[in-house]
Amino acid sequence: MSLTRIHNLSISLDGFATGEPQSAEAPFGHAGERLHQWMFATRFWDAGGTSGVDDALAERHSHGIGAEIMGANKFGPPGWANDPDWKGWWGPNPPFHTPTFVLTHHPQPSMAMEGGTTFHFLDAAPAEALEAAREAADGLDVRIGGGATVVRDFLAAGLVDHMHLVQVPIVLGRGVRLWDGLEALEDAYDVEAVSSPSGVTHLTFTRKAS
Repeated sequence: MSLTRIHNLSISLDGFATGEPQSAEAPFGHAGERLHQWMFATRFWDAGGTSGVDDALAERHSHGIGAEIMGANKFGPPGWANDPDWKGWWGPNPPFHTPTFVLTHHPQPSMAMEGGTTFHFLDAAPAEALEAAREAADGLDVRIGGGATVVRDFLAAGLVDHMHLVQVPIVLGRGVRLWDGLEALEDAYDVEAVSSPSGVTHLTFTRKAS
């Protein structure tokens, strides 16, 4: 069976994956781009960027992925469902290139984009959404793309096989936290930590064999 994977999810020292308030002008709220500077500096993001541990782990993001699941707040700012012209943050050719399932309480018709991305809008529980994504992935893995609330829901449901987190040395103090309600999550995973010269720490969670 295909795996359910999370990659390049950046969190602050106090566990926040985004700041607040989120808006069209500030997708990550008061966090701005600080959570993702480590990635912007890599060759994975920019051909002129750095190699090294950050790049090596970041570029695993797309290997073997056949579908993505994301939350409504990753697809757009608050209120996007009421804007008939909104097609996501990424322009006409989004970077996913796979069927992409957006979890929302406001389902709408599917939206085919350039480059192989088709957005499907589901009002579904994690297990139901994962079943649909696995069917669309055609034997490849499914990536849970975020944000933090969706990742937390899939972790709480026991549906994540592999998770790559990047702990960034900043304190946000407020926003959307990843860890709430996930006490002793580490018991189900083998956890590895790799420190980077950029100052971030890469945490890899791999589900233990049952």
